[in-house]
Amino acid sequence: MVEKTQRNNIMLAFFTLAAAVIIVSVIGFFTLGKGPEIIQGQAEATEYRVSSKVPGRVLKFFVSEGDKVKAGDTVAILEAPDVMAKLMQAQAAEQAAQALSEKAQRGTRSEQLQAAFEMWQKAKAGLEIAEKSYNRVNRLYEAGVMTAQKRDEAKAQYDAMQATERAAHAQYTMAKNGAQREDKAAAAAQVERAKGAVAEVSSYIAETYLVASADGEVTEIFPKVGELVGTGAPIMNVAQLDDMWITLNVREDFLKDFTVGGEITAYIPALEKDVTFKVTYMKDLGTYAAWKATKTTGQFDLKTFEVKARPVQPVENLRPGMSAIVEK
Repeated sequence: MVEKTQRNNIMLAFFTLAAAVIIVSVIGFFTLGKGPEIIQGQAEATEYRVSSKVPGRVLKFFVSEGDKVKAGDTVAILEAPDVMAKLMQAQAAEQAAQALSEKAQRGTRSEQLQAAFEMWQKAKAGLEIAEKSYNRVNRLYEAGVMTAQKRDEAKAQYDAMQATERAAHAQYTMAKNGAQREDKAAAAAQVERAKGAVAEVSSYIAETYLVASADGEVTEIFPKVGELVGTGAPIMNVAQLDDMWITLNVREDFLKDFTVGGEITAYIPALEKDVTFKVTYMKDLGTYAAWKATKTTGQFDLKTFEVKARPVQPVENLRPGMSAIVEK
């Protein structure tokens, strides 16, 4: 009797356990069945960095993170005393070149011209005296009164004075004509070169005033006021919130629902609404990207593609970094 009771209890426990397993299985089948596939991406926007061509120290910021800027707005000023010193040097060189050019264009000063004329007149007077002396000595030589040596000395003096007169006349002519055409052209070229140096340094001065190249919102400022920044170093990031899109990583077995030019609907949790997007870009991420191996089942490897889509209509308050959910 006791054995029969124990056997009944065991059978009851067995059937109870089996019933519990069946009930759990049924509940799991209906409640834990395969749900929709979730593809999650995020919103992104075009960003550009404001930077300078010249090194300097941050003197002042005109904007803060989160401020809206317009194209052409001055966002910061750098202090570059070494560039200012170079500008002063270039300006001084330009002034010197301009003075030399004006001198070449104007020609010889009147005082120098008068001095050259007087030297020519002096040489002419000396030539006349030398000529008269030679003629007198030559007549005495022909009369047999003067020796040949004296006549030769007078002739040499006369020839020397002729050469002196010609040289003085050439100096006067050169002073009268002024600088040569080549000298004037060279002086003018020096002026243009100096102007180019001033323009170059002035462009560097302009680079100390940093301006926004397009409308946007300041998302990040890197240095602090008073810090040194190098050539080309970024000062701040500006996001163009009117140029936004979402980026999704889509496994290729879901690509049938994504085509370039086609539209998709994504849920934006931060805005609690669905938004329609148009696919504009699609590219595989390469073998290094996430993929799902299925060769063990005799099928193929599934690669991942990067898909970008832009909103069909502007989405208010959509910001970079917000999640975008696509259910498949």
